[in-house]
Formats: sequence, C-alpha cells, structure tokens
Amino acid sequence: MADSHNEMAKEKIANAKDYVIDAIAETMDVYGVTPAAGKLYATMYFQDQMNLDEMREELGMSKPSMSTSVRKLQEIEMVKKKFQRGSRKHTYAAEKNFFHSFMSYFCQMWDREAKMNMEAIKYAEFELDQIFEDENVSPELAEEARKIYDQLDQSKNYYRWLERLVASIRSEEIFEFLPKYPEE
Repeated sequence: MADSHNEMAKEKIANAKDYVIDAIAETMDVYGVTPAAGKLYATMYFQDQMNLDEMREELGMSKPSMSTSVRKLQEIEMVKKKFQRGSRKHTYAAEKNFFHSFMSYFCQMWDREAKMNMEAIKYAEFELDQIFEDENVSPELAEEARKIYDQLDQSKNYYRWLERLVASIRSEEIFEFLPKYPEE
C-alpha cells in the first residue's frame, strides 16, 4: 500500500516539476534564449548541478547544441560553471535566485540601450549643430533639424531615467519602494 502511495507521490512530484519547467522554458525568450536553452535552464533549476553528458541524457540534445545553450546561459548569468576536485568534466548550476537573474540580465540590457542611444544622440546632435551654424541652409531644413534636435533632447530624459533605474536596482535601493517580500 505504501509503495503505491510513494509511486503516486513520485508521479505528482514529476508533474509539478514539468509544469514549472514548461512555463520557465516558454518564458525564457524574455531573456533572449532559445526554447531549448530555456528548457535546459528550467531542467537545471531543479538539479544541484549537471555536466554536459547529464544534460544531453536528460534532454536528448546534441553536445554542440548543449554547449551553445550553456554558453548563452552563462553569458546572461543564468548558469554558472562549478569546479569539482578530481573530475575532468565541467559541471554547471542554474542560478536559482530569480531576483539576481532579473537584476543581472535587465540591468545589462538597459545599460546597453542607454549607452548606445545616448552615444547615437551625441553624434546626431553634432551633425545637427553643423546645420545650425551654416547660414546658407534653408529655413525649412533648419526647422526640420531643430525639431529633430528637440525630439532627441526629450528622449535623453528617458535614457537618464533608465540609467537611474539600473543604478537603483544594482544598489537594491529599488527594494525600498518595491519590496521583494511585501508584508502580508
């Protein structure tokens, strides 16, 4: 009788994991990873650590595909390489702290967005400044340049806000306004 209850419990545990694995794998596109890499991360989430052979066995993926997925997950800090003494195989562990994953990934992306766009605006303003200094440019073109300049100037407010948002997340100041664990 206990064996049937244990078998049923094992099946329920497997089902519970499958629900979460499927959901995580489905939503990992938010982090710019393929569904296969998402499924790999989700599978690893329930493991202490895994090596490439164990991953391949569990998911039925090729070793090159597995390596590519692991590398991508390492880049976005969702998976970390672990070292085991006496073993030549590399093992990997999934980041289980979703706050850390969120903070790391989105701060990295938002930093990139702000930096690239602020730099582009700087170059664009340089080009537009040359139009303002040229007395031979038609009033219509000067007006068009002025509108673009003003539009770019307004967009800098967003990028500066994004930089402040990133800083507040990295310093964890944001949790003063939006607590991780609100009191119930």
